[in-house]
Amino acid sequence: MSTTIDTRGLSCPQPVLMFLTAVKVDDHGPFIVVVDNDASLENVSRAARNRGFKVTATAENDGVTRLDITKA
Repeated sequence: MSTTIDTRGLSCPQPVLMFLTAVKVDDHGPFIVVVDNDASLENVSRAARNRGFKVTATAENDGVTRLDITKA
């Protein structure tokens, strides 16, 4: 079962910190992170990849992107 983290309306570093907190609870995932700005998209993706996760980004409506993050 995936852990969903909705970071819409938040600016960095808050989305990254929310993802890292979730990883501390469950270091295998998978995670779904919903972002609504480019900085969060890039920073959460980088943080996930640096911890050995694979990131797949899917653009949704209204500038929202869904990041599917799984253990690589």
